[in-house]
Parts: sequence; structure tokens; C-alpha cells
Amino acid sequence: MNRIMTGTQLEVLTALDKAKTQWYHFTAIIVAGMGFFTDAYDLFCIATVTKLLGRIYYYDPTTAKPGVLPANVSAAVNGVALCGTLAGQLFFGWLGDKLGRKKVYGITLMCMVLSSVACGLSFGHTAKSVMTTLCFFRFWLGFGIGGDYPLSATIMSEYANKRTRGAFIAAVFAMQGFGILGGAAVAIIVSAAFRGAFPEPVFNVDPIASTPSQADYVWRIIFMMGAVPAALTYYWRMKMPETARYTALVAGNAKQAAADMNSVLAVNVEAEQHKVDEIVRAESYGLFTEQFLKRHGTHLLGTTSTWFLLDVAFYSQNLFQKDIFSAVGWLPPAEDMSAIEEVYRIAKAQALIALCSTVPGYWFTVLLIDKIGRFAIQLIGFFFMTVFMFGLSIPYEKLRGSICDSGFCGGHQTVFVVLYAFTFFFSNFGPNSTTFIVPAEVFPARLRSTCHGISAASGKAGAIVGAFGFLYAAQNPTEGKQEAGYPTGLGVRTALLMLAGCNALGFLFTFFVPETKGRSLEEITGEDAGEKRSGLSNRNVISLSEL
Repeated sequence: MNRIMTGTQLEVLTALDKAKTQWYHFTAIIVAGMGFFTDAYDLFCIATVTKLLGRIYYYDPTTAKPGVLPANVSAAVNGVALCGTLAGQLFFGWLGDKLGRKKVYGITLMCMVLSSVACGLSFGHTAKSVMTTLCFFRFWLGFGIGGDYPLSATIMSEYANKRTRGAFIAAVFAMQGFGILGGAAVAIIVSAAFRGAFPEPVFNVDPIASTPSQADYVWRIIFMMGAVPAALTYYWRMKMPETARYTALVAGNAKQAAADMNSVLAVNVEAEQHKVDEIVRAESYGLFTEQFLKRHGTHLLGTTSTWFLLDVAFYSQNLFQKDIFSAVGWLPPAEDMSAIEEVYRIAKAQALIALCSTVPGYWFTVLLIDKIGRFAIQLIGFFFMTVFMFGLSIPYEKLRGSICDSGFCGGHQTVFVVLYAFTFFFSNFGPNSTTFIVPAEVFPARLRSTCHGISAASGKAGAIVGAFGFLYAAQNPTEGKQEAGYPTGLGVRTALLMLAGCNALGFLFTFFVPETKGRSLEEITGEDAGEKRSGLSNRNVISLSEL
């Protein structure tokens, strides 16, 4: 084993910062990443089955159209998981600092496993009872997902070395892209299997037969499959030791911290209880104190505001996603499809979007974040999101006007799709990744999980605004032309201009976010045994000349 000596810094923490990348780091990425795979699968798979739920439970033969979820039911089914996620981020973030990362980590995973299965078993004999139980279980599913955000980020940041910490945390978050892709793939496989076993006519030919009774199993299987990846990683999560940074800097147990790291990393470190006691005494301030406000108040403002503004734009994609799907012929009119065919086509479209823009954006961040830094990537992302969103919104009427009932009538479909794809590429190669990474680095160990949870919850508040506030705002301003169940709004073009403004604000608030590239967590937060008590005070942000 390598012997690592240090000055005033804790030897066990220096060992973590200087440790070579080894198999244990990749194990931690996989274990934490599979949680995020599950998170994304469970949050985004609802989009593939929402229209199917409407066909099954809300068909009205007097309308001569396929059934759709009423506006209030659709808002509840889609939004309740986001509300649960927000609550879980705050609660489990706080609990992770009180009880330890490892103890809480298993609780969140079991909550996700049980809730995923329960969503598929939603019971009742009426549409109201089925939707009510589904909403109930999706809230608790979101609650477990919420806990995974601060805990996965904190655990990965505290295990990683300082040279590759950004890439490791980004790799965990990048599993979200594969989760979205996995949800679409499962929906494709399940719908294709049922379509082959139970062929049905399109709605225009036979409205009743177009939604066979077996279709009720499709959405249930898709939901329940979300439990599989989470369940497979439960054992390995429980095998992971508590992070040395929590054990030493929060629990104050230098001996256990050294023993845990000696067991998983190729180093040999000694316990330094006197240094641990010194740090714990010096760093005893709480969240609601003047000292926290002075040292980290600006950082918390930066992480919460940028994550909020990013998620307003990121979760508002349903404003024009239907235009994209119709534009390139991926999604014909609902009347020209059967219920299961519609699930298949929606899932296929989502998979293509994920492959073309979402997944590449995440992995560009993984490759470049420790080279060009978090601050630069976030600025670049917000800048180009603003540019491409304005590119969609300013000529929107012209682009949208080239779409007719049977698809595109003009030649603008390529421009429309490219602008859409680049908007989401630069959200993922940009603030969607960095807003997850930075809160796991800039706050002290005793408050790291809590502050990450607060930052993430701010993001989910933005997601709720983006997914529902802008959905209402985007309705046609002319009475009678809005979607059924919705009031008149401002129109899609105005809503998109507002989203572009949110991205521009995100660019400005990024200047409250510090650069953390290449620095140890203790140097960043000032927990380095008095060696650099100034923390980030002299490096709060980087100048534009450093980009």
C-alpha cells in the first residue's frame, strides 16, 4: 500500500484526494448511478403512458375522439411525483446529514422499489379510484427519488479524488439519460409485444376495439419494471461503507474513517483524532447562523436560483414536443392509431430524442468538466439555451405555420427539430449537469446533503412551474381554441419567449456560483484544519478572461 503523509490536513482526506482512480470508484459510480437510472425511468416513463390512461379510463363515445385525461387529472398524475420529489429532497437531504449518508441511502432505494411496484398495482373499479391510488403511490415514488438526489451527489463527491471528482459526479447524473432511454425502451418492448399478441384496429375503424382490455396491463408493467434496477443495486448500497468525510468531519470518529478507507482504497492511513476534534470544534455552525450566511449564503443563492431557472425551461419541453413528434411524422393523429400503437410511437419518439440530444449532452459534460470547469460549462449551457430558445420563439409562428393537419406543409421541419435538439443538448452539456454537481462541492460536510437537498428542491419547484405554469400560459389566447379543460393563455410563442428570458437569468445568476475544479472539498469549504480558513472567499467566481 502507498503511505500518504500530510501537514495540517487530515491524512485520510488527503488520501482520498490523491488516490488513483481504481475499481472502487467505478463501483461507486455504478451503484449511485443505477439509482439515478431508476429516478429518470420512474419520473419520465409517465409520458409514454399518459395518453393510454386517457384512452382506457376517460373515453367518451359522444365526442368521437379517443379518451384523454382531463386537465386536472393530467396535472395531478404528472405533477404529484414532482411534489413528492421536492419533499424527499428536503427531508432526506436533512436526514443524510443527521444520520449519515449510508443509513439513509438504503431507505430511499426501498421507497423507490416498493412505490414502483405499487404504482403498477394501482387498484379500483372506477377511473377516479385508479387515478387516486396511482397519484398516491407516485407521490411516495417521488419522495424516494428526491432522497436519491442529495445522497448520490454527496456520496460520490466525498469518495472521489479532486482531479476527477467532477467527472465522477457527472457520470452518476448522466445515468439519468440512460434512465430516460431505458423507460422508452421498456415501453417499446412491452407495447410491441402486446400489439403482436393482441392486434387491434385503429380508432377510426373501431373506437372500442382500438383499446383492448389487455392494454390496462401495458402501463402497469412499464411502471413496475422501474423497480428492477433499484432492487438489483440494494445489496451493493448496503455494502458501501460510510464516507470518510462524514465519519471524520461530522461524526468525529477518526479511527472508523481511517479503517473504512483502508478497506476500500489502496492506501494506509492513520487515525488523527486530535485534528478531527479541532475541525469539529471550529466548524460547528449550523444552517441558520450568521456564519453560514457570511461564508456560504451567496453560494446557496447561486445554486438554488440557477437550478430553479434551469428546471423551468427543462420541464417545459411538453410545450412544443408534440409539434416535434408531429413534424417529423413520428406521431400521427390519435384517431389514426390504436391505443397500444400510440404508446409504441410515443416511446420510439422519446428514445430518438434521448439518443440524439439528451444522452450526448450528459457525456460531453463527463468528458470536459474537469478540463474546462463547472462555471464555464454552466455559462456556455445557459447562453446557448437562450440563443436556441429565442431561435424557436421569435420565428415560431412561421415555423409552426408550416405544419398542417397531415404533417409539415413547408420546408422548415429541419430547422424546428435542430433548434429543439440543440436546446436540450446544451441543457445537459450545461446547467442540467452542473447544478447537480456544484452543490455537492461548495458546502461543508455537516451541511452538504442538506444544502444539496435545498438546491435540488428549488429545482423541482422550477420544474413544477415549467411543467404546469407554462402549460397553462401556452394555451391559445383566443377563447375556444385552447385545449379542452384549460383556460385561455398567452400562446406558445409568448411562453417560449418567457422561457428564453429564464435561461438568460440563469446565465446571470451563474456568477454567484464558484468554480471548484481541481480543489479538495476541504479547501473549498474551509474545513482544512485551519490551513485555508478563507475557503472560497477569494475565489467566489472566475472572471470571463479565464474562460
